[in-house]
Amino acid sequence: MPSICFYFQVHQPYRLKEYSFFDIGTDHYYFDDAKNREVLDKVSEKCYLPTNRLMLELIEKHQGKFKISYSISGVALEQFEAWRPDVLQSFIELANTGCVEFIAETYYHSLAYIFSKDEFQKQIEQHRQLIKKYFKQDPKVFRNTELQYNNELAKFIEDMGYDAIICEGVDRLLQDRSPNSIYKAPNTNRIKSLLKNYRLSDDIAFRFSDRNWSEWPLTAETYAKWVHAVAGHGETINLFMDYETFGEHQWAQSGIFEFLRYMPGHVLKHPDFTFKTVSETAAAYPIRDTYDAHQLISWADTERDLSAWLGNPMQDESIAKIYALEKDIYQSNDKELIDAWKKMLTSDHYYYMTTKFWADGDVHKYFSPYESPYDAYIYFMNAMSDLSNQLKKKAQPRLKKK
Repeated sequence: MPSICFYFQVHQPYRLKEYSFFDIGTDHYYFDDAKNREVLDKVSEKCYLPTNRLMLELIEKHQGKFKISYSISGVALEQFEAWRPDVLQSFIELANTGCVEFIAETYYHSLAYIFSKDEFQKQIEQHRQLIKKYFKQDPKVFRNTELQYNNELAKFIEDMGYDAIICEGVDRLLQDRSPNSIYKAPNTNRIKSLLKNYRLSDDIAFRFSDRNWSEWPLTAETYAKWVHAVAGHGETINLFMDYETFGEHQWAQSGIFEFLRYMPGHVLKHPDFTFKTVSETAAAYPIRDTYDAHQLISWADTERDLSAWLGNPMQDESIAKIYALEKDIYQSNDKELIDAWKKMLTSDHYYYMTTKFWADGDVHKYFSPYESPYDAYIYFMNAMSDLSNQLKKKAQPRLKKK
């Protein structure tokens, strides 16, 4: 019996303000609260609130047969709590239905797995505690930031006790196999890898409102037929996407909410199809094959690698230097400095520094609050210089005592 696994990423970073060289030493607060609140308010009204209302309606309408999963970064939940408690409450209401699952991730939506396994584990545990606090769930499935994944990560997460991990279904790794089955990394024993079906996911997330697309306008009935065509060629169709797809990336005028309203019903007309959460999907089906990812992959850009965040000199220098402060940060025992440092680990800061061109570059520009990647780099490095100077001042009394 084939199933649909709907998973949505919810994330909002703490964007840095335009922090100049002359602010170093005089201004120790680096984040643009006005911009962050402005963006959160906009996305809340266009996406989070209307989409959550619709998801709740669909769950009630289909009497529990419609199920979904979310990962919500810790920094997004912090902002909901501070500025949009109505959004937080709407997610809590979804959790209370029993048809919604929340996934584990890094609290700060960071690249910590690459640069500090200690910090990686700390952030996962910090995030787990927040999910338990708000949604009364103890996550059993993990997703790394932007679906970054390789064999070693799968093993690391297995050793942490998780049952499944979600990742991108990359063509070069699948080698003509279908993403619509359960896989495992070759070096793991029991953890299951759930692969995104990027074609069917991107039909909604990216192509839905493209009038040049041969399938425009996409109807819920047509999409359900595409889904039903998978019957006999797989067990789970993993539709993974940003939650902001609904109302923010695909505007309400595009018909995206009407599509979402009717699509589950059309899918469920086929008696063999169901909707499952991520952990239900992992539990329902056996491992069919190995998914061998030696290099880190992601769901970002056409390359499906780490080039969205790493690779140019600005990105590499800034992230190397911020992680170099880790030992001194924790030795400072200063909660405000530690919090600022952790917020600067968020992957978005390095995403804004990309110098890619063509379609991928346009996507990066859409998300960036800055005029150019060079501005993003300069503001980040200036803020980090101030943070580093504060740490040095904190360390001086400790050195004198020795």
